[in-house]
Amino acid sequence: MRRVTVVITLLAVLVLVLFAGCGKSSKKSTTTASPVNLTIWVGWSARELGVFKSVVADYETSHPNVKVKVVGSVNDDKIIAAIHSGDVPDVVSSFTSANVGNYCSTGAWIDLAPLLKKSNLTANEFPKASQYYTQFDGTRCALPLLADSYGFYYNKTLFAKAGITGPPKTMSELVADAKKLTVRDASGNLKVVGYNPFFGFYSGNMPDMEQYAPLFGAKYVDSSGKSILGKDPQWAKFLNWQKAFVDWYGYKNLVKFNATAADEFSASNAFETGKLAMMGDGEWRVAFIASEHPELKYGTAPMPVDDAHPELYGAGTINGTIIGIPKGVKNEDAAWDLLKYLTFDTHALAKFSNGIRNVPTTPASRKSPELKPDPNFATFLEIFANPNSGTTPITVAGNQWGTLVLAFTTNWQAGEISNLAEALNKVDTQIDNQNAQATG
Repeated sequence: MRRVTVVITLLAVLVLVLFAGCGKSSKKSTTTASPVNLTIWVGWSARELGVFKSVVADYETSHPNVKVKVVGSVNDDKIIAAIHSGDVPDVVSSFTSANVGNYCSTGAWIDLAPLLKKSNLTANEFPKASQYYTQFDGTRCALPLLADSYGFYYNKTLFAKAGITGPPKTMSELVADAKKLTVRDASGNLKVVGYNPFFGFYSGNMPDMEQYAPLFGAKYVDSSGKSILGKDPQWAKFLNWQKAFVDWYGYKNLVKFNATAADEFSASNAFETGKLAMMGDGEWRVAFIASEHPELKYGTAPMPVDDAHPELYGAGTINGTIIGIPKGVKNEDAAWDLLKYLTFDTHALAKFSNGIRNVPTTPASRKSPELKPDPNFATFLEIFANPNSGTTPITVAGNQWGTLVLAFTTNWQAGEISNLAEALNKVDTQIDNQNAQATG
């Protein structure tokens, strides 16, 4: 699964505000023996889309009167435009859980609470983190469709060659191992990068500073919901560590390496081809390696943590695909029946997890005998269950939070920020103002 952060423009956010209301569709039809045609939009493509279609095919087999059209490669911009036009699919899913604040608060995705109650189901079936990023301010407009947990990948062949016996557990060990594993040519160009600390290198490869929050114990907001990136010293500690790491490689050297690295979701991925010795990535990489480079000798582990907080080892960032029913849907009951199957059915979740190696979200599916055992994948199940694992904040402004952070990190690692505390305090003010504006 591509955990690509979709940057929604301010205009798109304002479009969502137009949908303020209860978010409950008044147009309902009950699934009967009559033919029912449904359309579902998802973000998956290529191999992963094929796996999802096979899960939907099982649903069609058990519901012979229902035909489901699956449309892949859909992002949030397209979802928002469809809702604005009134021509919506029956079910939509998104990789950007940060936008739940938009979808729930504006009614762009309908409130699922009445449907859950009617079906005698509860969102308490899911872990706390998944419950958090599928609702906003008491409105549950989404459910989790599998989940992601970020962990650590390392090349065992390169480790053995460098005399490293196991994965690092602290950030200082990570830096030391990365220096041993890094290979430069005679001109100083990077041929093999031990670990790439560059923000924005690959979408899933720990690209943004929020992916490191559980590893340093950094907090996002205070008790009143105000942003505290500039007040929590752990953020500054992490960022100074990251900048020193980038400087050791050389900013321009990393930019050049990144520019020549193959696409993240191709068989020429830098880690899969031995050009990157260690990386942080999501559990889905297990499936990609099995499909594209089964000969690769690698291992997985939790990400290294702040040296001063060894108790955090085992934690990681949790996120996942969200799925809901858009405002204006014409067949709410049938749409809900499909959504319910995809998010609660143990067979469906286990099969989908086996195919794309995302974390199944219900206890029954994680313990299902259908779930294929894999020690590299099991690491991510443990990270998902770790009490210190966390997710990014859900706000009414949606993914605009990520837009502000991206602008800051781009300037930070390029050496264009001289006063870190001042810059972080400025980001805090921007985030708080943004949320206030979106609320208004």
